[in-house]
Amino acid sequence: MLVRFRLNGRDIELDVPSNETLIDTLRLRLKVKSVKRGCERGECGSCTILLDGRPVTSCMLLTPQVNGRDVVTVEGLEGDPLFNQLVKSFIDNGAVQCGFCTPGILLTAWAAIRENRFRSVDDVARYLGNLCRCTGYIKIAKAVWNVASGVRK
Repeated sequence: MLVRFRLNGRDIELDVPSNETLIDTLRLRLKVKSVKRGCERGECGSCTILLDGRPVTSCMLLTPQVNGRDVVTVEGLEGDPLFNQLVKSFIDNGAVQCGFCTPGILLTAWAAIRENRFRSVDDVARYLGNLCRCTGYIKIAKAVWNVASGVRK
């Protein structure tokens, strides 16, 4: 099946089987390694991408479902000032443990901050929910809140 979409600002055209998942297309065909294979049930968030600006799990999407749409991974946000603030805040706050889920958390947080979803550090912890298995979210929530609270001012 011929599929056309934008990936990180670049036009992609691929012939894929109709049952191929987006995570397989991204990782195996397009060599996008920030998108990680985790639970393969849409629960862990390690395969999160932005689809038309909203975080979704790529393991739960078939590649033909993104035909004509915009897909962004962390590689596509590398020059974005808000994204760079988040990365710096994660580093400054020691918010990375193993790093496996970090791209998904960063994408989810970036989208939520842009939508002004956070009113408190507790909102951050609740919103990010089940994206990290290593920590109790204290450092992650603090890192995201430090950026979100600065954007709200």
